[in-house]
Amino acid sequence: MQDVLEQNILRFWLDRMVDREHGGFYGRIDGKGMLHPEAEKGAILNARILWTFSAAYRVLGNPEYLDASRRAYDYLINHFIDKEYGGVYWSVDFLGNPLDTKKQFYAIGFALYGLTEYVRATGDREALDYALQLYECIEEHALDRQYNGYIEACTREWDEITDMRLSDFDANFPKSQNTHLHIIEPYTNLLRCLKELHAAETCDYVPVLGSVLPVGISVPIETIHDIEASLRNLIAIFTDKILNPETHHLDLFFEMDWTRGAGHLESYGHDIECSWLMHEAALVLGDKEVLAKVEPIVRMVAKASEKGLRPDGSMIHEANLTTNHVDDDLHWWVQAENVVGWFNLYQYFGDEEALEKAVRCWEYIKKELIDWDNGEWFWSRHPDGSLNTVDDKAGFWKCPYHNSRMCLEILERST
Repeated sequence: MQDVLEQNILRFWLDRMVDREHGGFYGRIDGKGMLHPEAEKGAILNARILWTFSAAYRVLGNPEYLDASRRAYDYLINHFIDKEYGGVYWSVDFLGNPLDTKKQFYAIGFALYGLTEYVRATGDREALDYALQLYECIEEHALDRQYNGYIEACTREWDEITDMRLSDFDANFPKSQNTHLHIIEPYTNLLRCLKELHAAETCDYVPVLGSVLPVGISVPIETIHDIEASLRNLIAIFTDKILNPETHHLDLFFEMDWTRGAGHLESYGHDIECSWLMHEAALVLGDKEVLAKVEPIVRMVAKASEKGLRPDGSMIHEANLTTNHVDDDLHWWVQAENVVGWFNLYQYFGDEEALEKAVRCWEYIKKELIDWDNGEWFWSRHPDGSLNTVDDKAGFWKCPYHNSRMCLEILERST
């Protein structure tokens, strides 16, 4: 996995996606390998690049990864952060000018995720300040104080917006499982980051392999308590609102009052991803009562995701039980999360069958999804085994995050 991470994934982004003319990284390489240097640059892509190279540097210590993370950090701060209203733009043009200025909290969450990992890798005080600003921004503008949970989007000025969809493929509802998943993810990393910094200042912090010990960063304990409260609330939202108690799948779209919308949908990739991210959140929170409530749910959600598994170890995307439509494409990100989710069950619960599922999926990835000739992974394979070259190799949604994180998770968990 380390070889795939460094020689196949990270090498591709370093060699082919660095925009040396206009800064940052290019916005797109299509499914046939053609670079589109004038493609728009998305906040999600750039934030995920920041997370990836920060995490890779923290774990592996390669200075080339630090340079890439600094490039991503500088571009995010200089071009995506809205200096007037706060938050981050959805996209900029290839020159770095604001293009779509709406505030999608999914994207703000990923910016927070990237920034906190950059702080973990470097101890950068400015990055921590930006991260805390984005946390406060989400809490101020997205948190629904009547029904709880977080809304999808606002205008640039934080006013109501009619179209809240994350993409053209999503239903237009004010709340979604996906956005909550990618808010609990950065909140977990923010809390972990703050705990590490606080421990470093009290001289009982033992850095993991590749970590950089922060110097001179003051983290008020009250700030940590605020993040803890937010994370505890998010875990409860997943266990009490988003989890379907009848099926143990996670429902996808909701009205403001948490009425389920858009039909009976099951997203197997999100199920298995959420199983380990929810567990990670409870572990980082460190509340024994919360962990005792979450761990049985972690196993139930993973078990429910088995509905999407195929005999070769791969996992299909999703199904709409209302319309009987099944999206059985084999997406790169679903396979990556499939590996981590099952490995998590093996690591914490001693589930040998879960380890076998992780290994089978990893074998499928190596055989069917990794582009050994040109670098990176293909978007997906179709059910008949044919390759999807229509969707991007790198782009607005195709980032070095799910697959890099899979490799890094296994490396760190196996140390």
